[in-house]
Amino acid sequence: SASGGFEVANSARFDGAYHLVRSKGASETGLTKGTFSLWVKRTNIDGTQHFLYSNTVADSNNRGYFSWRADEKLRILTSTNNSSELVLESTQLFRDPSAWYHIVYSIDTTQGTAANRCILYINGTRVTAFDTATYMDQNSQCDIFEGGQTNKEYIGGMTGDTSNLHSYLAEYVYIDGLALAADQFGEFDEDSGIWKPIDVSDLTFGNEGFYLDFQTSAELGDDVSGNTNDFTESNLTAVHQSTDTCTNNFCTINPLDNESGNITITEGNLNFKVTGNADETNRGTFGFTKGKWNFESKYIDDTTYVDVGVGSASDTDIATPRSHMEMAGYYMIQLDSSNPGVRAFDNGSAGSGLGNSAEDDIHMYAIDMDNNKFYAGRNGTWYASGDPAGNANPLITMDDGYTTLMP
Repeated sequence: SASGGFEVANSARFDGAYHLVRSKGASETGLTKGTFSLWVKRTNIDGTQHFLYSNTVADSNNRGYFSWRADEKLRILTSTNNSSELVLESTQLFRDPSAWYHIVYSIDTTQGTAANRCILYINGTRVTAFDTATYMDQNSQCDIFEGGQTNKEYIGGMTGDTSNLHSYLAEYVYIDGLALAADQFGEFDEDSGIWKPIDVSDLTFGNEGFYLDFQTSAELGDDVSGNTNDFTESNLTAVHQSTDTCTNNFCTINPLDNESGNITITEGNLNFKVTGNADETNRGTFGFTKGKWNFESKYIDDTTYVDVGVGSASDTDIATPRSHMEMAGYYMIQLDSSNPGVRAFDNGSAGSGLGNSAEDDIHMYAIDMDNNKFYAGRNGTWYASGDPAGNANPLITMDDGYTTLMP
């Protein structure tokens, strides 16, 4: 993420059976123009279509939505009487769980040129390549904007469908009655060239417009546009508020590293669970070769052991992790309540016991790539009198080389 400028404090984490819903009013500013803008980071990329937004008018034959398709492409559709009027399906694939994407759909059916009636921007750049491109007739009214219906508008799901969203969402904006370009919501950083968000609070949102910044943990559907077009939370609580945002991107467990299928990753790629009695592993989404890094893990099941640390990014064989993780180039601690506690691994050797680890312990890890030092600790205290800030007493002195986070 680009640093400096406007900072986004919070996102909301959607993990399947969660969504936001409201009864959309009938006082639309317009039915021919509107703009959606949102930042999204994918989590579960499992071949199921996940809905980023939907609005159903009367029944499922009259609706509009946009979603991740099962083939990892982006789709927007509106239909009336079960006849599709607008369909855009991207050629581009969206399958990077480490990246925040900015999506803007700008719709203006009054345009004379068909391709200008729905414009898609990804990270500030207009998309022109589509697998399918069907545009509405000029001056058509768009179901995705229509209010006053019996059913609801959803974020993270759709009426009568269980393909709910698995993603982080931030800076979610709907502009009612205006078709805006992406530069009303973001800009390219002058130093890095990275597309980044800008403050949108002064935009004109229109009667049914909304702005969700997800900063109120008890009410993640709170509209801060001034319209009070608030959404009701379904299964979303304060725990689903996150500080992983488009200006502060976090490392998570990488679901693309899951080779065996014996691993279940949930809660925004933060919870790792192995099914069966096999040794399995996943690496994180961040790799690094220099600098100072830290992360934490919570030990939530003390009936087994878990190795957590850093390891070689060049080792592509993770199907048999234990045999690799105890080789040179891997540095970790073993969280184990019975064997006889926490042990440190360094080039295949198990260090002395560091005390029993208990359920709900928080373990800390600090990696100093500039000085090749690995620190670990528990519940606020570093093992072996470690002092990462003072560059003293590392638990392990690492070899030179490339590493990647291994939550």
